[in-house]
Amino acid sequence: MHASLFQPIRLGAIEAPNRILMAPLTRGRSDSGSIPNAMMTEYYRQRASAGLIISEATGISREGLGWPAAPGIWNEAQTDGWKGVTEAVHDAGGRIVLQLWHMGRLVHPDFLDGMAPVSASVTTGPDHAHTPTGRKPYEPARAATLDDIARIIDDYGNAAHNAKLAGFDGVQLHGANGYLIDQFLRGSTNLRDDDYGGSAENRTRLLRLVLERLVSIWGKDRVSVRLSPNGDSQGCDDPDPATLFAAAARVCQDIGLGFVELRQPGPLGTFGRTDVPQQDAVIREIYTGPLVLNADYTADAADADVSSGRCDAVSFGRPFISNPDLPLRIRTGAEWSPNVDAPRSWYLPGPAGYIDYPALEPVA
Repeated sequence: MHASLFQPIRLGAIEAPNRILMAPLTRGRSDSGSIPNAMMTEYYRQRASAGLIISEATGISREGLGWPAAPGIWNEAQTDGWKGVTEAVHDAGGRIVLQLWHMGRLVHPDFLDGMAPVSASVTTGPDHAHTPTGRKPYEPARAATLDDIARIIDDYGNAAHNAKLAGFDGVQLHGANGYLIDQFLRGSTNLRDDDYGGSAENRTRLLRLVLERLVSIWGKDRVSVRLSPNGDSQGCDDPDPATLFAAAARVCQDIGLGFVELRQPGPLGTFGRTDVPQQDAVIREIYTGPLVLNADYTADAADADVSSGRCDAVSFGRPFISNPDLPLRIRTGAEWSPNVDAPRSWYLPGPAGYIDYPALEPVA
């Protein structure tokens, strides 16, 4: 069943035995100090049958991390915590890359001792931030100076180096969902008039420089990026997404990334929306490496898109929360377990709704 999803695929240097990838999922279970723990180790071990696990978004610096109990990768203790995760996944026969995250203007000052967060320009995120003391309105970011940009690129490099020490199989740059890289990409949040603003090529400059730094550490075939060329995302949007993401695709093609993952409107729409223009075709015309789509996919829809050549693999997010053995369920046609008490349980501390979802009984 769904044979196309069970064809092996080479994602740069990574040999994946199937095309059912685990998408990055923020779960908020790390220890104080943003240190991965034994519970996280078990969570990832349970899901090692994915063709490839893309880890939850992981902070590259204290400045860039503004989510309670999300993990980091900027210091030795965090790196050591991740070693247990990668060892468990590898022992279970899996593969895992680390997603590198800077949240930009979506870091509330409460995480920064009251200091303003950094972004492409002086803008404010919409809605509210999740802070250790509850939901609070976002506050205005300050515009990154050239010194800030150089420092942030160094922070990405340090995090990528630590990811190698931790035993990951590669790294993915989080360039999606309204976070720092996306804030530089999109016209609604990038109001700069220097080399990092204005034209689409200028707005992709930080994307290029960060990817080049990651490649200098990992090699191009172990670096990937996640983009979300699908309309507004946490207040980030662009009046000409086709031109912008064509420029971003050229960056990925020029560098020769191992794969590109897109958060796209899928068969069910993005969070119920069906009116968002889809840019994957624009990107696929330019970027010739493996393309991974992530949306509200069913197994049938994923199989259809891989079979048709629209994409080369599909990353599943929420289904992997409650189905640690999702590939087996797809292969056998078994029902998918629902997300119990979702979305509340997604971010609660403790094992409930995290590592207590049962796998299928052994099939005779």
